[in-house]
Parts: sequence; structure tokens; C-alpha cells
Amino acid sequence: MNIIETERLILRKLSTEDSAFMLGLLNQPAFIQNIGDRGVRTLPEAGEYISSRVIPSYERFGFGMYLTLLKEGEVPIGICGLVKRETLDDADIGYAFLPQYGSKGYASESASAVLAYARNTLGLKRILGITAQDNKGSIRVLEKLGMKFIKMVKLSEDDVELKLFSSDG
Repeated sequence: MNIIETERLILRKLSTEDSAFMLGLLNQPAFIQNIGDRGVRTLPEAGEYISSRVIPSYERFGFGMYLTLLKEGEVPIGICGLVKRETLDDADIGYAFLPQYGSKGYASESASAVLAYARNTLGLKRILGITAQDNKGSIRVLEKLGMKFIKMVKLSEDDVELKLFSSDG
């Protein structure tokens, strides 16, 4: 079921049928460097990751990460959506794309649509964004969405410091 459509993209809920795509995405060097190593190395582990970490978010919060596909050919190119973390007061927007689809505006297009969906459909007032300090591409996307840098945060005591952005400045 499609959740969001933009001019070029379709965003829909992930299912275990998307395990092969997720396995590839989660093991991209840029994903591991900028988001983190999820330790998913096999197709069954990718299916378990989706069923234990992604699908429960849809059920618990009514949102989550969505598979992002090109409208033309319905080719999966990345993920974009909302995450509710225990350590943050509000949901944060997240996105990751296969490297061959970088620098084409897909992150901004999908994230902008997710932000509008969060406000207009889900009724969320404030959306956060977090990114590694040196992830210039992600910082540009958050700023393009109108988000403002608030402060540095750690999601856990032993985590690195991340830049926290907010949609309400």
C-alpha cells in the first residue's frame, strides 16, 4: 500500500519481501559510516530486521521507515520515513539511499513529502532530524526542509555526538 507519492517517487511500508533490498542498503559503506552498522549480513537477518524493527513501528506509532521507489519502473532506491526513539521527545526524520541515486534530489523530495505527511496526516507538530557531524549531504537536506540546528546530542551514553535539528527551530 502506497503511503506517499511525489512527482518522481512512491513511498510504501516495508515488508519482509523487501529483505534483499534492505540487505544491500544496510551494508552500503555510506550507511554504515553515517547511520551505523546494523549487523545484518544475511537475507534471513534482513527479514528479521524488518519484522522486528521496522514493522513494529507502523503498529505502535502509525509511522516508520518507508521503502522509496522510483515511480518509473517502481525501482527501490532507498528508505525515508519517521523513527520514534526512546531518547528523543519527538519523532525524527530519516533517509538512506543507494549511492547510485545520490545527488539527484531524491532525499529532499522524499523527506519533504514525509514532513508534510507527518504534519498534515499524522498531526505531528514537531519533527526532529539527527545526523553525524560530518554528514554534509544530510545536513543540507535537513536545512533545505527548513529545519534548524538545536544542539549536539548522544542517543546513548556510549554513542558519538550527533547534530540535532528541529522543524520548529
